[in-house]
Amino acid sequence: MPAAADFVYLASQSPRRAQLLEQLGVRYQRLAPAPGEDTEALEAVLGKESPVAYVKRVTRLKLDAASERAKRQGLAPVPILCSDTTVALGRSILGKPASPAEAVRMLRQLSGATHRVLTAVAVQQGRRRMEALSISRVTFAPMTAAQIRSYVASGEPMGKAGAYAVQGKVAMYISHISGSYSGIMGLPLHETAGLLRAAGLKI
Repeated sequence: MPAAADFVYLASQSPRRAQLLEQLGVRYQRLAPAPGEDTEALEAVLGKESPVAYVKRVTRLKLDAASERAKRQGLAPVPILCSDTTVALGRSILGKPASPAEAVRMLRQLSGATHRVLTAVAVQQGRRRMEALSISRVTFAPMTAAQIRSYVASGEPMGKAGAYAVQGKVAMYISHISGSYSGIMGLPLHETAGLLRAAGLKI
């Protein structure tokens, strides 16, 4: 990698991932989808694939799309960072709720139970591609129907895998976390730092 390349392209619109990169002190530029790119379609679940297979596959597809985007735009050959997060209850994948009613249904499933949060990270540097996977466990205390409705009414669950944001209001119902808090937010910093160092960044 050229010595002048002291930043990465972040192929994500997530403000949380940007915030976490800033926490590492990593400079970045957004690599936003072009108009007409259907990035949500990449997140479709295929058949009965496992949550691990799903999150790895989606991350690779997102990185493929971002790499093509960078080539089309003639961007400098610096590392491209991509990540995807999913919530799994057993083998069931809980993606982003399509409606408040679906968010309520997901939170009812998570209430009083322990689930996994899987975040895959991938970095493309030239022809080299490096990947990592973070798996954490989150336990929710039982939530009443009124508490679930109130949380969904806040709007926070929409656009979030599993219908919640760990750094938000729902934290009052999380009784235990095992694993990576930053991974649950959407970008596991330990794994990400290792990949970026391997790509040549000084962190």
